[in-house]
Amino acid sequence: MASWLGGLGSGLGQSLGQVGDSLSSLTGQISSFTKDILLEGAEEVGDAATELHVSNSRLREIESINAAQKFENDRLKKVCSDLEEKHEAAELQIKQLSIEYRNQLQQKEVEISHLKARQNALQEQLQKVQTAAHTAQLGAGVLAPATASASYVPGVRHSSGFEGDDMDFGDIIWSQQEINRLSNEVSRLESEVDHWKQIAVSSKMQGTNDAEQNEICKLQNIVKELKQNLSQEIDEHQHELSVLQDAHRQKLLEISRRHREELSEYEERIEELENRLQQDGVSTDAMDDSKITEQKKNAQSLQGGKAEELQVEDEIRELNHKLSSAKAENKNLLKEQELAKLEKIQLAQDYEKLKYEFSVLQRSVAEQDDLLNKPEKLQSKTSLPQDVVRLQQALSEAENEIARLSSLNQGLEKELTSAQHKHENILSPNTEDQNSELNQLRQDLERKEHELDESIAERETLIAELEELDKQNQEATQHMITLKEQLSKQHTETDSIIKQLKFDVDSERKKVSELEIEKMKIIKELDSQKEKLNQCSYALNDLHINKQQLQDNIKNLQEQLRKAQDCNSHSKKEIGELQQRLKEREEELHVSLSKLTEKSNEESNYACQGLILKEREVEIAKLQNDISENKQVNEHLEKSLSDLRTENGKLIATIEELKQELSDTISEKNKVYLEKDTVVEALKMEKRQLESELNQTEKRLLEQAHKYKQTIEELSNARSMDTTALQLEHERLVKLHQEKDFKIAELQSSIEQMETDHQETKEMLTTSLGGQKQLRDLLKEKEVFIEKYKNEALQVKQELEEYMKVSKKQDVFKQNLEEKDRSLAVMKEENNHLKEEIERLKDQQSRSTPVVEPKTLDIIIELESEVTQLKMIRNNLEEEIEVHKKTIEDQNQTTVKLQQALQEQRKEIDESRFQCEQMNVTHERLFLEKDEEIKNLQKTIEQIKTQLHKERQIIQTDSSDLFQETKVQTLNGENGNEKHDLSKAEIERLVKGIKEREMEIKLLNEKNVSLSQQIDQLSKDEVGKLTRIIQEKDLEIQALNARVSSASYRQDVLGLQQQLQAYVREREQVLAVLSEKTRENSQLKTEYRNIMDMVAAKEAALVRLQEENQKLSNRSENSSQDMSRETIQNLSRIIREKDIEIDALSQKCQTLLTVLQTSSTGADNGSGGVNSNQFEELLQERDKLKQQVKKMEEWKQQVITTVQNMQHESAHLQEELHKLQAQISVESDSTSKLQVDYNGLIQSYEQNEKKLKSFSQELAQVQHSIGQLYNTKDLLLSKLDLVSPSLVAASTISQLSSVQHSPPEVLSDECKLLQNELEQLKKKLQEKESTIRTLQENNQRLSDSVATASEIERKSQEGTESEMRQIKEKHDVLQKSLREKDILIKSKSDQLLSVSENLSNKENENELLKQAVTNLKERNLILEMDIRKLKEENENIVARCREKETEFRALQETNMQFSMMLKEKEFESHSMKEKALAFEKLLKEKEQGKTGELNQLLNEVKSMQEKAVTFQQERDQVMVALKQKQMESSALQSEVQHLHEKEQRLNQELERLRNHLLEMEDSYTREALAAEDREVKLRKKVLILEEKLVSSSTAVENASHQASLQVESLQEQLNLVTKQRDETVMQLTISQDQVKQYALSLANLQMVLEQFQQEEKALYSAELERHQKQSAEWKKKAENLEEKVVSLQESLEEANTALDAASRLTEQLDIKEEQIEELKKEGEIRKEMLEDVQNKLMNLMNSTEGKVDKLLMRNLFIGHFHTPKNKRLEVLRLMGSILGIKKEELDQLLSEEQRGVTRWVTGWLGGGAGSKSVPSTPLRPTQQNIFNSSFSELFVKFLETESRPGLPPPKLSVHDMKPLGAAGTGKTSSTPSKSQMQDSAVSAVGRRPDANPFLAPRSAAVPLITPASSSGHLLMKPISDALPTFTPLPVSPDASAGAVLKDLLKQ
Repeated sequence: MASWLGGLGSGLGQSLGQVGDSLSSLTGQISSFTKDILLEGAEEVGDAATELHVSNSRLREIESINAAQKFENDRLKKVCSDLEEKHEAAELQIKQLSIEYRNQLQQKEVEISHLKARQNALQEQLQKVQTAAHTAQLGAGVLAPATASASYVPGVRHSSGFEGDDMDFGDIIWSQQEINRLSNEVSRLESEVDHWKQIAVSSKMQGTNDAEQNEICKLQNIVKELKQNLSQEIDEHQHELSVLQDAHRQKLLEISRRHREELSEYEERIEELENRLQQDGVSTDAMDDSKITEQKKNAQSLQGGKAEELQVEDEIRELNHKLSSAKAENKNLLKEQELAKLEKIQLAQDYEKLKYEFSVLQRSVAEQDDLLNKPEKLQSKTSLPQDVVRLQQALSEAENEIARLSSLNQGLEKELTSAQHKHENILSPNTEDQNSELNQLRQDLERKEHELDESIAERETLIAELEELDKQNQEATQHMITLKEQLSKQHTETDSIIKQLKFDVDSERKKVSELEIEKMKIIKELDSQKEKLNQCSYALNDLHINKQQLQDNIKNLQEQLRKAQDCNSHSKKEIGELQQRLKEREEELHVSLSKLTEKSNEESNYACQGLILKEREVEIAKLQNDISENKQVNEHLEKSLSDLRTENGKLIATIEELKQELSDTISEKNKVYLEKDTVVEALKMEKRQLESELNQTEKRLLEQAHKYKQTIEELSNARSMDTTALQLEHERLVKLHQEKDFKIAELQSSIEQMETDHQETKEMLTTSLGGQKQLRDLLKEKEVFIEKYKNEALQVKQELEEYMKVSKKQDVFKQNLEEKDRSLAVMKEENNHLKEEIERLKDQQSRSTPVVEPKTLDIIIELESEVTQLKMIRNNLEEEIEVHKKTIEDQNQTTVKLQQALQEQRKEIDESRFQCEQMNVTHERLFLEKDEEIKNLQKTIEQIKTQLHKERQIIQTDSSDLFQETKVQTLNGENGNEKHDLSKAEIERLVKGIKEREMEIKLLNEKNVSLSQQIDQLSKDEVGKLTRIIQEKDLEIQALNARVSSASYRQDVLGLQQQLQAYVREREQVLAVLSEKTRENSQLKTEYRNIMDMVAAKEAALVRLQEENQKLSNRSENSSQDMSRETIQNLSRIIREKDIEIDALSQKCQTLLTVLQTSSTGADNGSGGVNSNQFEELLQERDKLKQQVKKMEEWKQQVITTVQNMQHESAHLQEELHKLQAQISVESDSTSKLQVDYNGLIQSYEQNEKKLKSFSQELAQVQHSIGQLYNTKDLLLSKLDLVSPSLVAASTISQLSSVQHSPPEVLSDECKLLQNELEQLKKKLQEKESTIRTLQENNQRLSDSVATASEIERKSQEGTESEMRQIKEKHDVLQKSLREKDILIKSKSDQLLSVSENLSNKENENELLKQAVTNLKERNLILEMDIRKLKEENENIVARCREKETEFRALQETNMQFSMMLKEKEFESHSMKEKALAFEKLLKEKEQGKTGELNQLLNEVKSMQEKAVTFQQERDQVMVALKQKQMESSALQSEVQHLHEKEQRLNQELERLRNHLLEMEDSYTREALAAEDREVKLRKKVLILEEKLVSSSTAVENASHQASLQVESLQEQLNLVTKQRDETVMQLTISQDQVKQYALSLANLQMVLEQFQQEEKALYSAELERHQKQSAEWKKKAENLEEKVVSLQESLEEANTALDAASRLTEQLDIKEEQIEELKKEGEIRKEMLEDVQNKLMNLMNSTEGKVDKLLMRNLFIGHFHTPKNKRLEVLRLMGSILGIKKEELDQLLSEEQRGVTRWVTGWLGGGAGSKSVPSTPLRPTQQNIFNSSFSELFVKFLETESRPGLPPPKLSVHDMKPLGAAGTGKTSSTPSKSQMQDSAVSAVGRRPDANPFLAPRSAAVPLITPASSSGHLLMKPISDALPTFTPLPVSPDASAGAVLKDLLKQ
């Protein structure tokens, strides 16, 4: 057992890994040591049977280890196969991905090539446009070279190959980035394309089609280059792909290599383990052999000694004594066992305590997570080792006791073994007398052995219990270790979290500090900007002065411009005159040209004129150039004029803007008068610039003056110059104009620079302000983000804690389950071992000799009894395990409840403590107040004697009232807001609060009573004292009265009265509040009862719904789980997709930024407009992407929030559930029980759900293994039938018994809900039982056969013991394998059953929980609705109550009036009665005669009645007044209550306002302090700035002084310039006069020129027209020629074809002529043949009329029998048709019975047996065998071949000529092949050299081999032309042979 367990342990250790630390190893050593000690006695046995037993057990252990190793092997193989499959799947996926990416890359490359081509085309178009524009500008004659702009070829980025060897998809991500980059490039290229398209469209109108051919050539070259580039790029991409693939292959190779290495390691391990097992087995076998030999020797020695029998008897007696002692020891052992059990219970209790401590530890861990206190962690860590120490002590004690028990057991075993030895010595039967004694002894021995077995069984149970204890201990230690590890992990995690948080905080602080620094910088920049502004205001004044100067300059320039315009107008006039002259010259030229044409004969004159013409043409060209230049000058001047005008307008606008800015700056001056230093510096800089500019302008003016002088000089010189000189001067003047324009442009640029500088300063300010705003926004966003992250971190922490708790619980449950499963497996294995032993014993009994049969029978009986006992024990143990499970579950539930209750109690205790403290404080304060009041009252008592007792009572009542008032106020404070929204939780709180308040009121009442008693006692004792004191004080009062005025006394009295009134009011208020509270309490109670009723109803509904759910769950099993999984998967997939999209978008953004940078760099080179457009587009795209990202983030957050909300809702619902359970437990015990059951179900559901997940995975494996096992079982059974069938029967019986015992135990009472599923499982069991029964029947049959065989074998086996041993060994091996398979089958079937049960349970419970959640939600909603309704009802009731009260008052008043009326009426009636009595008396007295007295009496009566009436009226009035007073008082009370409530509300508001005020004051004080600090800082700054101002003001004054000096100097210079200008103007006027003179001369010249030009134009136009006409004619001619050429080519081609055809025709004609000649020869031969054949035929016909060929009929007859029965009628019909029988006769014959026909036919054909052997027709390759196909089919085929049509008429062309084989291809499938046809044709030609190939006979086309003998039939011979042939049948391939025959017969 120990070795077996050790092997198992080692196997488990190897498979699971070294989980435990030093503790686990220690405990493992201790447990192994104890096991070895216990099992030493069992191994040291001398008996052969026991040794065999031990060796068998060892063998079994080894086998079990082997099986475990095999199982591990299989598992590893499965894992390997799974990994390989995954690997293959990954490879396939990667291949697919690579293929997809390759396709995408190719597509992208194609697109890039297309786009590049488009780009190049557009660039070439642009070049064309530019060249066209350039040529248009220069002139029609001049062709400028086209400047090709550098084509923008985007550089393709290539990756540097494979980057890393990690097994991740980096290359895929890189390819994604590449794709994004390429798409961006594509978009950029498209935008460029659009831009160039626009340019092309705009420039197409201007462009010319001059250099198209050159451009086409260029384009072709570019296309070639692009193609080369494309091919290079493709090669590069392919190279990269190949690199990636190689890298991927290397990765895969490495992975596969690692996998193989791991596999080899595993195989080596397995081999080592197998070697160890074999060594162990060999050693045990050797031991067994040695022991057996020793036993044989002992037996021989025992048989020899007969004399020792007496000694044996004595020894037997001694043995009996020893047995009795052993029994006593056994009893002691039992007691010790009980003690061990008790210790076990104690251990279990310790375990539970540990569990509880673990839960406490968990809580502490949670608290640590919250608080992050390290010392608490240390304490928890120290507490853990203490528990470990305690556990170790308990373990050591248990082990000591185990050792003691084992020693006792060893002693017993030794004694028993010795007794057995002695007993066996006596076994040798010597005499018949001793036999009886021996039998008795045997019986005694058997009894003893039975007792011994029992003791052994008990010992084994003890060992099992010990092992279980060891396991528990180990598990506990492992649990502690795991706990420690978890705690350490948590510690490390928390440390890391803390570090991260600290790091975050530091980073945030750094960011804040950086932001502060940036703020400071910005503030400084603002200050500097403000100073600059101030300086700008100064600079503006200077600018105004400068502007005025500039305006003066502009006016001067305008005057100059006017003059220039005048000059222009003059020049225009001159140009017009010149043009006229030119026209005249042209006309003259035309005339001269005409003359020249007439005088063409005179060659010399013509040459001279040609020279003159050339000169004139040169002159004309010059003049044209001059005119164009003049035009350009004019245009330039006009442009400059317009520019100046626009600039003037701009300057005016700027002046206005500057005015506005001045007003703005003046307003800003007041604000920003502090900062001016930087502006002064800027002004200085600008001053320097202005000075430099002024110097430049002075220089320019001087230069202009010099130039003007030069021009004057040149003009003076030009007077004496020719027209050529004039032109040169004109050019100079134009140049001067251009220079002036340039100078004007420079001035304008300087002005623009000034403006841009100003704008830049403005922009700087705005940007700085914008930057501040952005920083603020960023700060706010950062703060918001920080808060969000904090909240998220808190939520994550909470979720982590919850998950940790759940995981811990799950681990605990898993461990419990594993323990139970292990114990069950152990029990089952033991049971199986016992069964195997029983089977072995049975086998031994069957084989043993007949002498020892009774003994073996007894042993079998004993063993069976032991088996039954063991079964009973096993059942008991299983029941105990179930009970323990239940108890553990109950304990878990109770612990959960107790924890909840403890938490609630703690909360209540804390609340009560707080309240008590508050009450004590209030009591102390009240006592102090009362003491003060008592003192005051004692002083007043001396003055007021009469009111002493009353006031004391009032004070007592006041004190009690005040206590009540304080309580009520606290109540009101707490319950003020609770009136509005009474939810469930608040109702509970109210109920608790009310109960607590009631308790407090009771306590206070008791205190009040005690206080009042004390006061009463004091009052009694102190009355005397007080009276004395009063007497003494009266004297003092009198003295004081003299001193004190009456006013102060009255004031005191009034104050006291007011206090009394206030106390009375407060008391009334308190009473009113109490009444309200009691009413509210009653209402709440009623509501609470209603709610409870509702809850009970809902629970009943819940129970029903649960039952319905169970029914539904049977129908729909895995739908809900699948749905949830699918939803989770969908969510995860969507989230992944969104993450991928976000990554892609971020990459896009990066690429866009890079494009932006490139575009910004490219913008400097020249393409500005395009980049700006691109930039705008990119910005828009970025905005869109941002919006998309935001949407995605929002969506993601929504998803997360929804998930969190679901979790929170579930958590809230659970909390509400727990609260409701607590309430129900308080209210009623029955509901609490139901809740407990419900909790139990929930826990069992959770457990079952965990089991379900594991079992569902195992199910598939189990089913697979069962299938394999059944297959192996069948094989083994078949083998066993051959080897030893008897043993098979026994094994099958054992199997059946095990199967019968396998069904699961009855479930507990709690699982009654699962009966439906049990029924289904029972059905499955019944099916399995039916299969088992069939197996049993098979087994019985086998056993019967085995029994018969065994009887025969027993006789033969006596001689063949050696063979039996071999068979036994084989059989043992097979048995072992069988047992293993049986055990596996049993375990798998059990697992199957349990798994199915668990599945069904889980599903039911899952749906139950879902329904419970939904029900709770509904209940919540219903309760809320009910509360709302109740509130509304309450309000309605209050309103009704008020109405009822008013009605009641009115009724009371009416009632009072009625009662008054009644009383008056009664009084009147009474008075009337008295009057009547009085009258009667009067009457009597009258009768008596006493009239005087009567009168007196009457008067008295009247007076009395009047008094009574008055009294009654007064009483009635008083009653009415009283009632009115009461009504008024009640109304006043209600008003007082309302006022009191208002006061309370106002007080609350006052307190709130006070708090608010205090907070506001605090904030104001803080702000005031901050403001003071700021003030101090600002004052310092102001001082600094004032100092700066003083310095700057001095600097400004200096600057202004310098400026004024400069202005004076400039004014002087201006005066000089004006003088110079006047002089220049004078010179200009002179020069203009000269120009006018020149203009006149120019005009004359132009007239002459115009005449020449007109003449030339006429000539040119005439020549042009002539040339055009000629060109048109030539073009027409060329087109005609082209058309002719085309037609000629076509005709040539046709002629060529015709020639070819003619040549072919000639060749063919020659051939045909030869063929015709040959055919003619053949025809003659054929005619001769025909004549011979006809003659022969005629002879034959004459000879063969009325004869039938025997061969034909024989073949038909044989064919008839060969054909199937269905088609025999067809054959008979065919025969009839051949014989010439009519259709009708045949039908009649066939319609009759078949017998007659067949007899007639056979009789007619009789004698066909002796016919000769006929040569059959040869089989063709296409045909099948004759015997396979029917006769009719063969006949049809024969007819088809015979009736094939001849060859078609040959075509003329050589191409259409085909070989003979191709000619005869028909529709049917039975055509001969081409090769055959060719062969036959050749053979035919060989035979007849003169044959024509076109008209080959049918015998050549379809060869029928000639028979060898001459006695062949006509049908077998080749058919000649004379014979009539069948017409060709159009047979379809689908048609059957029968159909074809029918058609034939019809014909």
